[in-house]
Amino acid sequence: MPQQPSRNTIDAVLAIGLALAALLLLSPLLYAAWVSLHPNGGPWSLANYRQAWAQGHFVRAFANSTLVALTVTASQTVTSVCAGYALARLPVPGRNLLLFLAIATIAVPLPLLAVPLFTVLKWGRAIDTYGALIWPTAVSGYGVFWIRQAVQSIPLALEEAAALDGANRGQILWYVVLPALRPTLTVLALFAFLAEWNDLFKPLVFTTRPELQTVQLVLSSFQEQYTADWSLLMAAVTIATLPAIALFFVAQKQLVKGLTASGLKT
Repeated sequence: MPQQPSRNTIDAVLAIGLALAALLLLSPLLYAAWVSLHPNGGPWSLANYRQAWAQGHFVRAFANSTLVALTVTASQTVTSVCAGYALARLPVPGRNLLLFLAIATIAVPLPLLAVPLFTVLKWGRAIDTYGALIWPTAVSGYGVFWIRQAVQSIPLALEEAAALDGANRGQILWYVVLPALRPTLTVLALFAFLAEWNDLFKPLVFTTRPELQTVQLVLSSFQEQYTADWSLLMAAVTIATLPAIALFFVAQKQLVKGLTASGLKT
């Protein structure tokens, strides 16, 4: 009989395959960084980064993107937990209909709602304000559904035991449910933050004031103005991408743990 490959050989092949796949996925970013560090094909230099940082007003753009992303992330997390827990555990009238409506919002892209959203924001005098960048995505139907599924996987006996000990609904949610949801909440928060950081639609459609420009809007302006200066454009792309990459590496373990836990629950 032919000899079966050893476990170490299989692990080595998988590791090499994963390394090659990672290199392939990172190759566009590595190329962008390489081009940005060589202005006009010349020697290594950070001149493009200094020029892009100054001309793009990235300090203001980073502040705006961070404020919007953190606010939307916090809002989506809180509303998803409250609504998801209510749909999973409380006898809410029309619970199935509310769940269907939450799921239905997932299938509707935000650009399709541009006209009604613009009308509502204009009526609320929110155009050209931070509210226009926050309110349209302050609640996530996907987050509500995801948390609802995760709550249903928590043994009901844990909550019943806490209730027998005298805990009210709020204490059960805080001390029993939320600790069990921590991996899922981590993934939800990371996805929400990255989605807001990379969002171009809302700042492009609902704002015109320069002081409200986000990182992605600045990057879009660079693409229009410096198409001929490829190395400068790549420097701006790298600047806009670095925070998302840094966040991924910082939260890598929590992200993997959260995705694994969520996959086991749903």
